[in-house]
Amino acid sequence: MAHRKAVVAVVLAVALCLGSWLIRNGVDAQDPPPQPSASEAFPAVVPAGPVKGAAPLPAARPTRLRIPAIRVDAPMTPLALLPDRSLSSPPEDDRNLAGWYAGGTSPGAVGTAIVAGHVDTAVGPAVFYGLGALKRGHTVEVARADGRTAVFTIDAIEVYSRTDFPSAKVYGPSPRAELRVITCGGGFDTEAQAYLGNVVVFAHLTDVRRDPVPGDSLTGAWRNRPGPVLPAPTP
Repeated sequence: MAHRKAVVAVVLAVALCLGSWLIRNGVDAQDPPPQPSASEAFPAVVPAGPVKGAAPLPAARPTRLRIPAIRVDAPMTPLALLPDRSLSSPPEDDRNLAGWYAGGTSPGAVGTAIVAGHVDTAVGPAVFYGLGALKRGHTVEVARADGRTAVFTIDAIEVYSRTDFPSAKVYGPSPRAELRVITCGGGFDTEAQAYLGNVVVFAHLTDVRRDPVPGDSLTGAWRNRPGPVLPAPTP
């Protein structure tokens, strides 16, 4: 497991960070992605002793990611290890798509779940272009196939160099349900034509919502109305 996490760390620090759109259009074509303020960082350590947060959930497939503060509302696709044991990345033909490392923890379950996505593609900014603008206390919502939405509260947003990515800090085990959301950032190297590092959002589970059952629109007063009065059966 430790080896798998190390592999994932290397791939996320490199494969998602090619800066396709900035390469094609130049860094002056549009403002670069926002970078987190130093005030939003923290020394993320695995909590020792009692931990706070919502009760963890059983494993379930994530289906959609929402980050209200930066207007992200994206479907999710599973990411897997390729034959060379690198992690696949979300396809670039859909800019509004987030990936979930399906070989790891399910979002909402005990442990550290990993979500990754492009900051840009060849045609423009992608799903996590605004990730660096998040603040502590903002929320990340993950809708799941079991009809529940896991709500995570952000603890910190940090930026790491590709050459000094803290794998244990980002991917290490946790006694509670935690989430990492990762994209590229840390400035853009015009010579290497790649981003210099990664933006990492640290969050933990603080709430669980049960989504309405499809087709069940009877709520409130309608649900509590008495049924029809039927005539007595004829003797």
